[in-house]
Amino acid sequence: MTGNRRPTIKTVAARAGVGRTTVSRVINGSDLVSADARARVLAAIKELNYVPNSVARGLVTNRTNAVALVIPESESRLGSEPFFAGLIRGVSGALAETRTQLQLMLVRDQAERDQLTASVATRRVDGVLLVSVHAHDRLPGMLEEMGLPTVLAGRRDERERLSYVDSDNAGGAAAAVRHLLARGRRRVATITGALDMDVGRSRLAGWRDAHRAAGVPADESLVEVGDFTEEGGRRAIRSLLERAPDLDAVFAASDLMAVGALAELRCRGRQVPGDVAVVGFEDSVLARHTNPPLTTVRQPVEELGRTMARILLTEITEVAAGRQQLTLPTELVVRESS
Repeated sequence: MTGNRRPTIKTVAARAGVGRTTVSRVINGSDLVSADARARVLAAIKELNYVPNSVARGLVTNRTNAVALVIPESESRLGSEPFFAGLIRGVSGALAETRTQLQLMLVRDQAERDQLTASVATRRVDGVLLVSVHAHDRLPGMLEEMGLPTVLAGRRDERERLSYVDSDNAGGAAAAVRHLLARGRRRVATITGALDMDVGRSRLAGWRDAHRAAGVPADESLVEVGDFTEEGGRRAIRSLLERAPDLDAVFAASDLMAVGALAELRCRGRQVPGDVAVVGFEDSVLARHTNPPLTTVRQPVEELGRTMARILLTEITEVAAGRQQLTLPTELVVRESS
């Protein structure tokens, strides 16, 4: 195929080596197709990035009443991070008010990415909620090109075109660091989230903003990149203590990393908050059960999920609905760790 011409059903049939009727049957979910032919048609659809003209009409007239919650992470990550559980509760709660079914899809490898592509191409879902968005992830762009209603949890960057719901990551992080500085801490380190995610970059920006506003130089040697996991928090605080043993506070960009930092500080005989104050981000159930209880930034995770679901349902049912981009407020919750 050359130029910018969009592929047609004839193009797909030729690529798959089948007739146009077979392609039509695959697109419409007919059982009158062999497994081999179906596989070849789906492969051709994927290769050509073919979007059936009927998809747009089907979203209005022949909806499946099902949406996919797509999480490009492993099962272990899904099970260990309270954020995902809260988000799923929020999404499920909003959809329970309708007749819409929720399909949870983990996209961990190419095979599962192909499965998602097939679900979209054959209209098995009306829309997608996409979580844990990384900067170079092709999924958002693919869904946008396919014309499928899509809402992101967070955004890829400040130029995001798709609908999204996010928390005030920079503002929440700045509030956490302002709190630490106001308590007299002057060597405030930070354990960031993954920096190929806007959430990681924004919470790091908040750390810098708070220092700037307080007139305290932000020492970049006190920045350690983490990965939103407990073990990542332990590794990060070890690295920070090796190069800055005089640090007196840590802002971790997630509660789970803060839990790891607390455990490592305890192993090294550092008192919290006497020697080192610790603040997290999320206000998950973990924060109330650490020793000492964790000061953290509360983000409304369930409300984020509910809002995402409601925006997606609007985009599915109202063809002319514009895209929405919302940022929900955060709140500092002070406990004994700071």
